[in-house]
Formats: sequence, C-alpha cells, structure tokens
Amino acid sequence: MILRSAFAEHEVHYSTTEQSVADLHGITAPTLLSDCNKDQPLRALLCLIQAAILTLRFRPQVVVSTGAAPGLFCILCGRLIGAKTLWIDSVANAEALSLCGKISIRVAHQTLTQWAHLADGQRLKFTGSVL
Repeated sequence: MILRSAFAEHEVHYSTTEQSVADLHGITAPTLLSDCNKDQPLRALLCLIQAAILTLRFRPQVVVSTGAAPGLFCILCGRLIGAKTLWIDSVANAEALSLCGKISIRVAHQTLTQWAHLADGQRLKFTGSVL
C-alpha cells in the first residue's frame, strides 16, 4: 500500500489474499487470491489457477508484486501474456531473499530487494527501500 501513490495516474487493479487489507485502504473490488505456500500444494495450485484467470481477465501491461507465492503466480502469468513484470521482495527478508524472490529472478523482468547487501547489481537490484 505504501507504493500505491506511485500508480495514482494509472489504471490499477489490486489483488490480495486478505479482504481486510483492501478495506483498510479503501480499495474497492480487489480480486482475492487464495493464500498459499510451498507446504500447501493444493492451495498453491488453486492460487495459480486464480492468478491465471485474473491475468486473462484483465490482460495487464504491467504486473507488480511485493512478495509471496500468490504474487509470484501473478508475475508468472503476466509474463506468459507478455506483460512487463516487477518483483519487489518484502522488507521483512533482511537476511536472505525469499524463496519466491529467488524464483522471481528467473521469471520477472526486474527483481528488487529492499536491502542493499542482498543485491548483486545485475538481476537483483537495490534502488532503495519502501519504508
């Protein structure tokens, strides 16, 4: 939500795993994706299907994710339809890039970390933190 103002002049559709987050920030009609992780293969499959439907429905030109498996699935589906993709790894991952962040290096057009010491300057860049 901290990045929201950066997209104020663009048509944006938000997706989340928590309706309460959207409600808190006044976002109407977000798409809800099932929350999942690597230990929940059936929920992950459901989330991937939901991400594919979302991507085909909106046909975005750009997909931005701030982390977690549902966002990675949106990045993957966006990439498959030709959208530009940006992964911003969570500020919570200070010691190492998240598993999804590591995968995003191979999938997303651009992958950012919010910790300078994690960046390699090539596929994983640091351009500042969101907080």
